[in-house]
Amino acid sequence: MYTKRNYSLNDLLRWTRHDIYKFVLVSAIPILLYVLLNWKWLHLPWLPIALVGTAVAFIIGFKNNASYDRLWEARKIWGGIVNTSRSWTLMVNDFVTTEYIKKTVSDDDLWQIKKTLVYRHIAWMTALRHQLRQPRPWEFQMTQKSNQEYSQKFSVPEKKISMEDDLAKHLKEEELKFVLDKSNQATQILSLQSKHLKELKAFGCIDDFRHMQMEKLLVELFDLQGKSERIKNFPYPRQFATLNRFFVWIFILLIPFGIMNEFDKIGQSLLPILTDESSAYTSFGHSVFKFIAKHFVWLSLPFSVVVSWVFHTMERIGESSENPFEGSVNDVPISTIANGIEIDMKEMIGDDANKPEKLKSEYDVQM
Repeated sequence: MYTKRNYSLNDLLRWTRHDIYKFVLVSAIPILLYVLLNWKWLHLPWLPIALVGTAVAFIIGFKNNASYDRLWEARKIWGGIVNTSRSWTLMVNDFVTTEYIKKTVSDDDLWQIKKTLVYRHIAWMTALRHQLRQPRPWEFQMTQKSNQEYSQKFSVPEKKISMEDDLAKHLKEEELKFVLDKSNQATQILSLQSKHLKELKAFGCIDDFRHMQMEKLLVELFDLQGKSERIKNFPYPRQFATLNRFFVWIFILLIPFGIMNEFDKIGQSLLPILTDESSAYTSFGHSVFKFIAKHFVWLSLPFSVVVSWVFHTMERIGESSENPFEGSVNDVPISTIANGIEIDMKEMIGDDANKPEKLKSEYDVQM
C-alpha cells in the first residue's frame, strides 16, 4: 500500500501519462477536421453529452464506493487476523502447561510444544498470503504499462520466494509434505493445529475448557480465511466493470464534439470587438488578440483532455481497488502485516533469536 501522505499531481500525471496521450489524440482529430477541412457541421449539442456525463459520474461513483468497500473489508479482515494471532499466542503461552500432566515434562519440551503451535500459526499466515497473491483471470492491474513501471521499483515478497521454501521455515518436514500435497494449504495447516490440540488435551497439557477456547480461535481463523478467499475468488461483477469502462470512453469520445463549437462561438463573438478601430488596443495588440480569437477553438483541446483525464482517472482509481490482494501499489499490505505479526508472536514466546527483520517500505510502498 502506498504510504506517502498524499499523492502529488506529478505522481498522478506519471501514472496516467499513457492515457493522456490517448486523450490528446482523441480530442485533436475532430478539431483538426473542424478547422483544417472546415467541417463546421462536425459538432454535437452539449446537452445530450452532459446527460451522458452525468450518468457516467453516477456509475463511477457507484463503482468507486463498491471497490473501496472491498478494500476496506480486506483491511478489516487482516486487522482481525492480527488480533486473533496475538490472542492465539497468549493462549499458547498461558493455557499449555504441565498442570494436568502426570508424567514429568521438562521446561524445554514444553517450550518446544508452544513453539510448534506458534510456528504452525505463522505457517498458516504464510500459506494464506501466498494463496491470496496467486493471480486470477480478472486481475489485470499488473498488466498495465504504467503499473508495470511502478512494480519495477518494489518487490512483492511472495513473488521472490516460493510457498514451499517459505513454509519450510515454520513446518516440520512431514507436515510440510502433507500440506503441499493438498489443494488448500492454509486450511490443512489449521486442521493440523486442531489435531495437535486434541493430542495435547489427551496428554494433559490443556484441560477441556482451555481446549474449547483454543478451538474457538481456530474456528475464528477459518472464518477470517474464508472472508479473505471470498474477496479474492469473487471479483467485482464484470458486467458493471465492463460497462463502466465502455461508458467512460463513449463520454470521452463525445467531449470534443460538444465543446469545440462552443469555443469557436466564443472566438467568433470576440472578433467584432477586436476589429473595432475605436478600441484602445495597439495595432500589435489587435493582431495578437485577433489571432487568439480566430483560433480560439483550439482551446477546446486542453479542456477536452482535462475533462477526459478527470473521469478516466476516477474510473482507474476504483479499478485499482477492486482486487485488494493482487499485489499492486494500492492493495492491502498483507506481507507487511504478516511480518509484524510474526515478530510479535516470536517475541511473546521469547524466541527473539529467530524473529525476522521488519519489512521496510520501498519507494513509500508497503507490500
